[in-house]
This record gives sequence, C-alpha cells and structure tokens, in this order.
Amino acid sequence: MTDTSTTLDYSKTLYLPQTDFPMRAGLPAKEPEFVARWQEMNLYKKLREDARERPLYVLHDGPPYANGNIHIGHALNKILKDVITRSFQMRGYNSNYVPGWDCHGLPIEWKIEEQYRAKGKDKDDVPINEFRKECREFATNWIKIQSGEFKRLGIEGDFENPYTTMAFHAESRIAGELLKFAMSGQLYRGSKPVMWSVVERTALAEAEVEYQDVESDTIWVKFPVVKGPSDLSSAQVVIWTTTPWTIPGNRAVSYSPRVAYGLYEVESVENDFGPRPGEKLIFADALAEESAIKAKLTFKRIRTVSADELAAIALAHPFEGFGGGYEFVVPMLDGDHVTDDAGTGFVHTAPGHGREDFEAWMNAARDLEARGISPAIPFAVDDAGYYTKDAPGFGPDREGGAARVIDDNGKKGDANKAVIDELIARNALFARGRLKHSYPHSWRSKKPVIFRNTPQWFVYMDKDLGDQTTLRSRALAAIDETRFVPAGGQNRLRAMIEDRPDWVLSRQRAWGVPICVFADENGNILKDDAVNGRILEAFEREGADAWFAEGARERFLGEKANEPWTQVRDILDVWFDSGSTHVFTLEDRPDLKWPADVYLEGSDQHRGWFHSSLLESCGTRGRAPYNTLVTHGFTMDEEGRKMSKSLGNTVTPQDVIKDSGADILRLWVMTTDYWEDQRLGKNIIQTNIDAYRKLRNTIRWMLGTLAHDEGDEIAYADMPELEKLMLHRLAELDELVRSGYDTFEFKRITRALIDFMNVELSAFYFDIRKDALYCDAPSSIKRKAALQVVRHLFDRIVTWLAPMLPFTTEEAWLDLHKSAVSVHLEQFRDTPKEWKNDELAAKWRKVRDVRRVVTGALELERAKKTIGSSLEAAPVVFITDPELLGAVKDLDMAEICITSAITIKGEAAPAEAFVADDVKGVAILSERASGTKCARSWRYTHDVGLDSVYPDVSARDAAALHELAKLGKLAV
Repeated sequence: MTDTSTTLDYSKTLYLPQTDFPMRAGLPAKEPEFVARWQEMNLYKKLREDARERPLYVLHDGPPYANGNIHIGHALNKILKDVITRSFQMRGYNSNYVPGWDCHGLPIEWKIEEQYRAKGKDKDDVPINEFRKECREFATNWIKIQSGEFKRLGIEGDFENPYTTMAFHAESRIAGELLKFAMSGQLYRGSKPVMWSVVERTALAEAEVEYQDVESDTIWVKFPVVKGPSDLSSAQVVIWTTTPWTIPGNRAVSYSPRVAYGLYEVESVENDFGPRPGEKLIFADALAEESAIKAKLTFKRIRTVSADELAAIALAHPFEGFGGGYEFVVPMLDGDHVTDDAGTGFVHTAPGHGREDFEAWMNAARDLEARGISPAIPFAVDDAGYYTKDAPGFGPDREGGAARVIDDNGKKGDANKAVIDELIARNALFARGRLKHSYPHSWRSKKPVIFRNTPQWFVYMDKDLGDQTTLRSRALAAIDETRFVPAGGQNRLRAMIEDRPDWVLSRQRAWGVPICVFADENGNILKDDAVNGRILEAFEREGADAWFAEGARERFLGEKANEPWTQVRDILDVWFDSGSTHVFTLEDRPDLKWPADVYLEGSDQHRGWFHSSLLESCGTRGRAPYNTLVTHGFTMDEEGRKMSKSLGNTVTPQDVIKDSGADILRLWVMTTDYWEDQRLGKNIIQTNIDAYRKLRNTIRWMLGTLAHDEGDEIAYADMPELEKLMLHRLAELDELVRSGYDTFEFKRITRALIDFMNVELSAFYFDIRKDALYCDAPSSIKRKAALQVVRHLFDRIVTWLAPMLPFTTEEAWLDLHKSAVSVHLEQFRDTPKEWKNDELAAKWRKVRDVRRVVTGALELERAKKTIGSSLEAAPVVFITDPELLGAVKDLDMAEICITSAITIKGEAAPAEAFVADDVKGVAILSERASGTKCARSWRYTHDVGLDSVYPDVSARDAAALHELAKLGKLAV
C-alpha cells in the first residue's frame, strides 16, 4: 500500500466542530429579527393551539400605568412573568399570558391639564367627556409604545388582545362590582379624615402615599382646666403636636390610664413668652423634665394626678374668646393610642385631621352627647388647603383672608405661623421647636398631603356581611389560604389588612370610572336593579362617559327621575379599577380561569394591587382571586442607592438592550436574588456579559459537534461509565430545574446550569471526550455514545434555558433542528428512570478527586515548562486509599486525565511526589510520556508506525482513517 501520510492533511480527517452559530452573539441586531419572526408566524397563536388540551396555568398581569416609557422596574417585572409563563408552557400546561394596562387616574389627567396650561386653556371650560376623550387617546398611545418595548424584551403574550381598564367592557364590569358593594350595603357615604392632596385636589388612599423626611414646626400648647378638683382648677394640661395648623380643629385631649401623670408648678423661666412662675401644669412624669428643658424653665412636682381625675376634668380651648367659635368644652378622652414615648403624655385630638383622633372621638360620641357635648366634627380646611368658617379667626373672616396650610405647589402656607402667633398672643404656648420626621407625600406629585375631614364614599371593613363574616375577616382568612413567595409577604399583607381603616373609594377627579350611584341628601343609596341595569348596559356600549353625558340622570333613573336622588359625580379610586381586573379578565375571558394561579408584582403591591384585589374579591366573592403571590424587590445602582435622574445613576432597559441585548438583561434578572432589592450598573452588566459568553460558547461547541451526529442510538447498558455519569447529572438537573421553576427560584436554576456547563461540561466531560469525538472511527461505540449524550445535553439545556433566554435558545435550536418551528413550542424532555444512578455518581466523585490531584501536578509541570500539553505526560499515581483505588481500577485514567499514559499503583509514594491538601491518599510522580507522537491525535504511543499506509499515526487513528476511506469520507 502507498504511504499517504505525506499527502494527507490530518486536520481534515477529524470530526472537528462545524457550525454557523457565531461566537459573537450580536444580540442588539439579531434579537429584533426574532421578534419580527415570532410576530409574522404568530407564535402566540401557535402556542395556544399546541396547548389547547392541556390544563391552564394562569399568571394574571398586574397592570402597569400607561403614561411613559418603561423603566428598569418594568423590565424586571415583565421578564420574571415571562419566565414563569414560558416555563409552565414547556412543562405540560397551557400557560396563557394576557398583558394589561391601568389607564385611569390622576397622572394621565395631569398630563392633559399640563397640555391645556401650555395652550392657555382652562380645564373647567372643556366639556368633561371631551377631556376624558383626550385622556383615553393619551393612554392608547402609550399602550402601543409600551407594547413594543415589552415585546423587544422577548415577552410573549396576547398583545393583540390585552386588557385595559378603560375598555368599555372593563368599565361596565368595574361599575358592576361597585354596584355589588352598594346593593349589599357595604358602600356608604361618611365623613372621615382622609389623606388629601391639595396639589391634586383629591383624596388619596394609603397605597397612593409614600413617606419622606421633612422638618416641621412642633409646639407644646396649654389647655386650661375649667372643671375638676379644686387644686387642679387653675392648672393646665399640656399637649404636643407636629401639626400646629390642626389646633383650630381640636375638640378633645386624650390620655392613657397606663401612663403616670403629675401636677407640676413652674419655679423659674428664661423665655420672654410661655409659662410664668407659679403656673401649674400637668404632664406625664416620664416626659416632664424633657418638656421643661424645651421651655427653658424649672418646676417642681406637687402631686400625682390619677386617671380618674383626668377623666373627670374638662378643659377650655386655647382659642376660647378668639374669633367667636371656640366657646365649647374640651373633654378628656381615654385613648389607646396614647403613650409616654414622646411629647407630654397627652394627645391633642382633632377628629377632622387624623385617623386615631377620629376613632377616639367617635368611640366617645355617645358618652359626649350624654354630657351635652356635640360630637359634630368640623370641616376646618377646604380642598385647596384654606381654613374654612369652621376655623373662626383663621378662615374667611380673618383680616387679609383665610390662612392656608399648603399651597398649589405643595409648599407650606401661613397657617402654622398664624396659629403659633395667636397662641403666643394668648399665652397658650408652652414651648416651640423643630423636628425632622417622616411625613406622608403623594407618590405622584411628591408633595405633602394633609388629613382633612371630607364627605367621601367608603366600603366597610368591619360590617357583618350576613354570614357572620366581615370584609376584614374574609381577607384575613384568604391570606391564610394563599401561598406567599417569599413567605414573609404573608405577615406584611396581614398586618396591613389588620390595621387598615374603611376603604375610601371616592376621588374628586374626572378621568376614571364614576361612583355610579344615586343618593339622597343623607347619603342613602338608591338600590334599584332596573336603574343599575340601565347604567351597566350603557357603560358596555358607550363606556363610562355615558355617566357624564347630557341627560344621564334622567336616562338612568327613568320613572324615578322626579324623586330627589342626586347623581354622585366622584370617580372611583384607580385601585378599585385594578382590583377588579380579575373580573373582566380571569372570569370573562375563555382563555383564562378564575382564580389565577399566581400574581407577581413588586413588594409595594402588598399595599397596592395585591391589597385592592384581595378586598374587592373578598367583598364580592368571599375569597382571594389568586392562589400564590410572588413579590420582587426594587433595582438600585451598584452602590445600593436608589436610581434617580438627579444622581445620574439610572439604568434604562432601552440602553442595555441597545448596547448588549435583551438576553443579557434577562440573564441579569435570572441571576439576581429578585425577592430582595437588587443592584444594576456597568460592572454588573459586564459580569453577565462574561457569563453569557461562556454559556454561548458551550452551546456553540455542542452545535459544532452535533454537526457530525447521524442520530445513532446506543442502548444505555452499552454506554461507557462517563456517558452514564452525564446522564445521571442530567437526571439530577432535571429535578432541580423543574423544582426551581415551581418555586420561582430562578437564580438556583441559572447558577446550577452555568456551573454545570462551565465546570462539568467544558472543563471535564467535553475536555475528556474531545479525543474520541474528533478522532475515533465512525463505528466507535464510545464516539456514538458521546454524540448521543451531547444530543441529550443540548436538547435539555437549551429547552431549560428557553424561558430565560428566548432569543439565544431560539437561534441555537433552529441552527440544529432545521425543520423545527420554534424552541418555545417544545416541552422539557422526559428523563428515563434508569439515568438516575446514585451509586455510579458516588464512584465518580472519587474518580474526579483522583483526577484533580493529577491535573494539579500537571499544572506545576506546565508552570516549570517541563511539559507543554498534558499529552506529553505519563504520570505515576500512588493511591493508598482503598476506596479511591477501587474507583479508578477499571477505568482508562489516561483518557480521563488527558495524558498519553498513566500508571496506577496501590502503594505509598516517594517523598518527592506531589500531593493535594484536600485529597488524602493520592500522590503523583510526574513522568514524560514515552513513544512517538501521533500526527493526528497528538498522543504519544508505542504503536505509531505499525500501519504502512499511515505510518505516522497510532493504530487507533490508522484504523479510523481506513474506515473513513472505505466510506469514501477521506480525501487523499
């Protein structure tokens, strides 16, 4: 035979990886092509058709607000939702995702008003339905923009048929839910202090408020005793408050029987105003000295004042005789909210300006009436923050006009100064100061709010609903039945429900679903099914604009139009809108189901959407509209600071996508502890780019290797142990991946898969098997088994990653499976039971321990330049541990350690042998390989030259070449 070794390029005889799958991803350019492809092929429809017979799994989308480009919080939220729906879709469910939008409310209304102001236009001159039409158009435009941005993130959902709270059907259903509360007696008109935004001219719910640190005026005020024991008749009770402007609304002073009080007499003073020597004052003993220091005086304690004595005394208002409206008795009330932690141990009680004040006053109302004290609550401040006639001397009768608490820009008005000046003038001020504390602000305008007594529409929290339950008890019971991820969310939501006041539903705005009821002058609601039917039918056809159309009252009331019913013009709290989304999506759409399997939102939604959905559903259906609540934290910058434009530390999803691609952003989400606040910045993005590059290159190598796969199937029993080990690891990972998706622990999955691909595949299995895969003959069982395992690895890893990295996995899947439609139409592969082999895995942990010592010794030899490649080595391995020796006994350790030869000895090593601290009983003597280097595989063997046709290769490689030649696959 002819010697062909001199004419043959051996590199062309190897099964080297071949793939068009690029090493450089080019995601910013490539991803939009897949978005267009999925849209053109209508992937969403194909997913639904493919899963038609499967059980539904429904994640109900909490609606973002339609008023601007998406930010990083939106991206985090939508990516998490997309991963959940995709992962269940690929595990035997019909996991339908319907995106939604919150469209009503103040932010949009403000935007339109801003446009009006820019044009010199007055909102009050515009017909309300014309204004509402502009609000609707504004929201529609932003829904279109946000839809495109969400799809660019790789979000798959029914974007052609989303839900919106402003759709006519949605408005009709929201109104219908309100009418259920009205007809069941849960809705009522009441006068209570609510958080009020002067800037926005509307009531706010707790969910619409955030707290910021502010510095406020603080005052200590003296209330003269006008009735009580003789030695107290000339005394004064001292209160402390951080809201001086509420003093005109004072109607009582609260104390606590749990606090020790004393009568004190002033001895000396330093101030020109305030208490004088000889004055007698009552304080909580624990706070007396601190209060004296504030007032720059000294006093002595005269005696204890008991709770019974406090209950018996009556006070005069400090403004008695001023303005002609404060000549009433100020009673002392036993208040559960009173402590001696701060202030004076007495709480100034203005029932029109605080929840606890209101409750203390109302709890005492019956007793007050019996004592001849009117329980009426003043309306001391109007919607613009000005004092009214119920604050004599400070309201419209004041010289120069009414004082103001807060102005239109959210700045402090002159009310505090006016009150403090008058207290000084009347010798009613004990002391004054400044205090930095947390104060409620509107989360939209970022301006401070006030508590003011206004007529509003409420839903009872504690009214018996006819079955010995209340809305509160139903909600608490539902919380117990709900799964929380993380578990701490349960306590958070429970605490909010336990402590919340009645639900205030009314807003004094124009854009939203109206509180579509008719009421008499006393607040009694018309309960008429025919009227309600006409309202809901009109809303279904025309939207809620029908309520504001000309002639609406007569149209809806019909024959009752001549009766004295007033059409309520307030708008529903937008949280009621979003809290009702389960009705017109989960219940009304045939492709969804009620209740939802899961709601997922930021942790702030315990007081927002989770909260309102819970109350709405419990009030009308008796249970929560969800089975599981998942919460995520918020994204900070790399230093853990809140992102803000002023700091210049914001990271936008649009910028990340433009520079790196959506899959990089998605990988960041998947590798974060998203349950907590997470961080994002350039360095963190780069870390994810590096991790992605390694992951992609592993997939690329598998694709290149599988280019030579002819689909041969080797029976499990005939596979080498190394292949069985990899299948065992796939079985373990299958359990971990499925469990991780079930428990929403995405970081656990990504960490496991990335580590597996980097450590167990690239640095171990692939490294070992490259020789057999590249060099073995076509008929080699080892090579065929390895190809089969790589096929299993690819199919499983790519489908496991598909929910997380939809673009990359689609590209890889279509590269290998040319006739496939999409990886997203695939299911996670089933795992044969025989793959799970714990005994084999235990053995190979020992094998890998030995291998680690060998590779450690080879690294030293490389560092000393004794060898270049590990194939130049033929180490001697001394093993004295019987278990380790038994594990490697029947294995080709030269192949496993990627050396040309290896000698295993079950005896003690010489002193100069290499040892590793973490593996006992193994030592290595490094020896160079003997023999001749094979020109094809580069191994050193003693059989090079035995074949006359291929004299410069080993016998194994010569046999492979002969087989390739016989098959016509060898070009000479």
